[in-house]
Amino acid sequence: MLEVEVVGVRIELPSNQPLVLLKETKGERHIPIWIGAPEASAIAFVQQGIVPPRPMTHDLLVSVVSALGREISQVRLISVEDTVFHAELVFDDGTAVSSRASDAIAVALRVPCPIYCAVSVLDEAGVEITEAADDDDDTPAAPPVNAERELRQFREFLADVEPEDFER
Repeated sequence: MLEVEVVGVRIELPSNQPLVLLKETKGERHIPIWIGAPEASAIAFVQQGIVPPRPMTHDLLVSVVSALGREISQVRLISVEDTVFHAELVFDDGTAVSSRASDAIAVALRVPCPIYCAVSVLDEAGVEITEAADDDDDTPAAPPVNAERELRQFREFLADVEPEDFER
C-alpha cells in the first residue's frame, strides 16, 4: 500500500460530473475517481473548512465511532473493478469494513487519518499529469488551473442540482 493525499474535488466538463483527485505522496501518479454530488460536497466542505449547521452523514459516522470508543486508523483503496473503486475503513483494532471509495475519503478527511492505495489500483487507475512543456519545445506551458473559478463553478453546480437529476 502506498499513501495518497486528496488534491481536491473537480468538475469534469462538459458532463459536469464531479471527481475527487488523489495523488501518491511519494510519486507523480494521480487517481481520478468519479463520484456523486453529495460525496463531492462532503469532501469539498472539509477541505474548505465549512462546518454545516447539522452533521452530514459522514460527520455522524465519525461521531458514532468515537462515541463507541473506537477510532478509524486508516482508509484503504483496495481494488478497482470496471471503474468502480472499492475501499475499506480500518479501525484501531484492525477490523476492516467495506466502503465506497468516496465515502471512505470523506470520512478520512474528517477523522483525520491516512489514506492508502493498493499498488495494483495505482498501476491500473493512476495517471501522470504533466504540467509543463518540455524545455526543448517552443510551445508555451498550459496556464495554471484557476482554482477560484473551479470552486465557483462547483458551487453553482451544487446550487442547481436536485435529487431527480440522478434518476435514470
